[in-house]
Amino acid sequence: MKILVVAESIDLDSGSGGKVNRALILNLIQCGFRVKVYHYTRKEISLKGAATIAIKENRSSELFLLSRMERYIRNIFGISLNHRIEKRVGFSFTLKNDRNSIISALRKEKDFEPDWVLTLSQGGSFRPHHALLRLPKWHSRWIAYIHDPYPMHWYPKPYTWQEQGYKAKQRFMQEIADNCKYAAFPSKLLKEWMGTHYTSYFEKGIVIPHQLNKDTEEGKSSPIKINAAEFTILHAGNLLQARNPKGLIEGFKLFLNKNPKAPVKFLHVGPAEHYQTYLEKEAAENPQISAYCENLPFHQVLKLQENVSVNVIIEAKAGFSPFLPGKFPHCIATEKPILLLGPLKSEAKRLLGDTYPYWAEIDDTEQIEILIGELYQRWKAGLEKWNYKEVIQYLSADNLKVIIENLNKL
Repeated sequence: MKILVVAESIDLDSGSGGKVNRALILNLIQCGFRVKVYHYTRKEISLKGAATIAIKENRSSELFLLSRMERYIRNIFGISLNHRIEKRVGFSFTLKNDRNSIISALRKEKDFEPDWVLTLSQGGSFRPHHALLRLPKWHSRWIAYIHDPYPMHWYPKPYTWQEQGYKAKQRFMQEIADNCKYAAFPSKLLKEWMGTHYTSYFEKGIVIPHQLNKDTEEGKSSPIKINAAEFTILHAGNLLQARNPKGLIEGFKLFLNKNPKAPVKFLHVGPAEHYQTYLEKEAAENPQISAYCENLPFHQVLKLQENVSVNVIIEAKAGFSPFLPGKFPHCIATEKPILLLGPLKSEAKRLLGDTYPYWAEIDDTEQIEILIGELYQRWKAGLEKWNYKEVIQYLSADNLKVIIENLNKL
């Protein structure tokens, strides 16, 4: 079976989208499929087992010139025109030029006749999907991967942001629903959630979870050192505004008050625009709390996740969370306990199972303190591993192969 992948990014350090895209592609290769990858990463990246083509940006088009004019006006005069442009036409000049650059590259493809064309995006742009809509010859073989709710106002509360040009963005998502053969989602809850807004996704929706793949790139070792003699709790990831860490920090401090001699440490690594001041203040006042509010290379973060005692996943305070966090497979791969902080109904909790013991709402400080205590006792007893056998199988290349090979039977 031949699969043509059109990806926005396959760079491990470009954000969670690049990581999950790359893991999915590598597992498709591991399944034995013939894979060809067009990607818009803006740098040469090779993947063993696949033909990999970096799409060049068209820098001579009218759209490119208009996008640069907008950028210069923004940088020189501090005036952003993008929100006006998007309010009027739905999408920025930059996105449209990127879309056309991808289309131009794909139209040159003559030798690879795919059984399936899989589009993988990043963030909120969906550039490969924009391109495929203009290439109807592939619609009957198109698997449109939708990683998050879109447009942004379809995010469940507490996310309530309404973008400029949202009506055009809604039409765009409806066009995908109408024209793709299948719409793939990383989570069952996300498929159901998007199906409430676009009924075609109920009929065409399939679940392809973020993949467990331990591929990484070598590089410099992390400046952060983990002491094996300490019980270390790690939160690695971007603390968006809705991912409030205060319940976790206060729960950790409660545990310290009750166990002042315990060799324990809390570590945060990753951007924290809304909580950096708070985290750095807590770290300054308590030597058992450390905060590195910046990105580290992926291979360094992965090594930290492998070496700590507990990994933390923080989700929003919400009625439910349809997202499967991009770092979920990385945490599962370590086979270390996960402290899951989020709503009762979430994809991560669904996969861990109803009986998974280390879960609490993000602001339930007392329960978080209790769970940290239980995890600490496990660590003291030498019980460092957790059995994720069923989840590992669900996120594996073997399961992915079954999903892809069964598509024609649906």
